[in-house]
This record gives sequence, C-alpha cells and structure tokens, in this order.
Amino acid sequence: MDADTGRATAGRTTGEAPGGVSGGVSAGGEDHQRLLEEAMAAALALPARGRSADYIPALACADPGAFGMALATVDGGLYGVGEWRRPFSIQSVSKLFTLALALAEGGDSLWQRVGREPSGNPFNSLVQLESEQGIPRNPFINAGALVATDRLLELTGDAAGAVRDFLRAESGNPDITTDDSVAASEARHGHRNAALAHFIASYGNLRNPVDSVLAHYYAHCAISASCADLALVGRFLARHGLRADGSRLLTRSEAKRVNAVLLTCGTYDAAGDFAYRVGLPGKSGVGGGILTVIPGRGALCVWSPGLDRAGNSVLGVAALDALTTATGWSIF
Repeated sequence: MDADTGRATAGRTTGEAPGGVSGGVSAGGEDHQRLLEEAMAAALALPARGRSADYIPALACADPGAFGMALATVDGGLYGVGEWRRPFSIQSVSKLFTLALALAEGGDSLWQRVGREPSGNPFNSLVQLESEQGIPRNPFINAGALVATDRLLELTGDAAGAVRDFLRAESGNPDITTDDSVAASEARHGHRNAALAHFIASYGNLRNPVDSVLAHYYAHCAISASCADLALVGRFLARHGLRADGSRLLTRSEAKRVNAVLLTCGTYDAAGDFAYRVGLPGKSGVGGGILTVIPGRGALCVWSPGLDRAGNSVLGVAALDALTTATGWSIF
C-alpha cells in the first residue's frame, strides 16, 4: 500500500543487477520488480499475520498486515513494492549498525566483551549473564547490543547520533531520525533492559553510566527509516565493507565476519529456521523490519509489523523465503 494514497503500488529506480553471485536468477530491472511483486503476493496470500509488539505501547497499534519490501543492488538499482517508502521503527535492526560502527571505530577488541554464539534464549533474557560473568552471547541480543552501544559511546561520545548519521549518509536521506515518542515509550517500559545493563555493569563490562548507555540504546532502536532507506544502507555488507562513497568502513574480513554473525544470531532464537527458509544473513527488529544481505549483489529489506513468537515478522520471513526460493539467491 502507498503510505500517502492507500493504494497498492510498486516502484523502482532504474538499475541492472551485477553478476557478482554465481547461480540462481541473473535478473535485470524488470525481473527484479516482478520478483518482488511475486514475493509480496506469496506473503500476503498467507492467512497468518502474527501480532504487533504490544510490550512496547508505541508500537502496539501497528497494522500486522501492512507490508513493504525493497531491494538495493550494489550498482545503484533500487526497487520496491507495497509500503516500501513508509518509515517504521527499526528497533533491533539498528544493532547491526551499532556493531559495524563499533568495529570500524575501535577494532576487534569489542569481541573481548561480547561473544559470537547463538544464545538459545529470548533476546531479552538474563539467564546466561551470571553463568558467563557478564559477557553476552552475541551483539544482537539486547545484552550484547548494550555492550556494543557502550563501546560506540566510548569511542564517539554519541552512539545514537553515530548510527543516525551513518544511516543518513548511506541512504542519502537527511530526514532519518529518532522517533522520540517511541524512545520514551521504550524507556518507560524498559525495566528488563535496565536490569540487563546493571547486571553487565556489575561485572565491569560497561564503561559509561548505565543511564547514558540505556538512553543511547533506546534512541538508536527508535530510529525511523523505510525499507528503501535500510536496503540502501545494507549494501555496505554486500560490497564487502565498502560504503556508498567508495570509502571502506570494514575490511573484507570484518564484513565476512559480521555477515556470519548475522546469519547465526541475527533473527533472535529462530536463526536456524531463518537460515533454513531464507538462507541469507539478516537482522530483524520487533518493529517488523528484516534487513538481509546478498553478498556481491545487494541488500533486501522487508517490513510487516505482525511478529511470530520469536519476534520476527511473519509476512517478512514468508516473502524472503519466496524470493530466495524463486531466485536461488540464498548463500547456500
């Protein structure tokens, strides 16, 4: 649906797909558009819609059947269907950018403070922190993202601002910003995140005041951006660490490793099922967004607010499943 008119729409910016990925469909612009339309149709045909994130009151009223999807190719093509230009709360998708910027600014020392293994527990769980002495399992669960936020805050003095500015630069959209009402809603109901932060701090694994870390964490999670914006931003991982202007954010090795952690840890406690169905590195958020990377080809972002029990978009996963099945764009 178009965000302004309410009509079902599809749009594109002219571009050709590169041949950087062997196998599967080698699609030009019209084929890209058709593939997105077919993936959307497959998802919207499903009766299940999931439930919006009602534990964050500012997100609870989102329509679980809303849908948008965008593909940005590494050579500048941009394609979209549904509400692909409608901003939404990116939530945990921001954790990918926090991690990448912390690594870019401070190097691999971050990995001494956070692991790279799937947690096997809900994203806001406290149960592993005590047995593992305040070292979170990975940077994409809440505890790990708090540590990455703390590191980025230590390095830049403004973790949330660094994430926001990175998104603006890579997407070309200067209007990307934090939705203060969503951030405030998260802060008012963020007792478990506060508990996680204090517990991590008790082991000496936070270097900034807990309140500052939480404020920056809520601010970058509450950034609003569209599928088009996030697909454009995600291309730095498809380009093996290169930014939109050609400068290098991450080395090829670092980009490879971030993609690996995305695949194994990026979709909460359903990463195995996501790899099985979709076969791409991806980061989801409880706002309904999922940003995935097709190395060498581009980035895909899908949004639909209805979530499954693990916190991933029901229609989003279905659309990505349909697309990678049709194209062979899985990394496997």
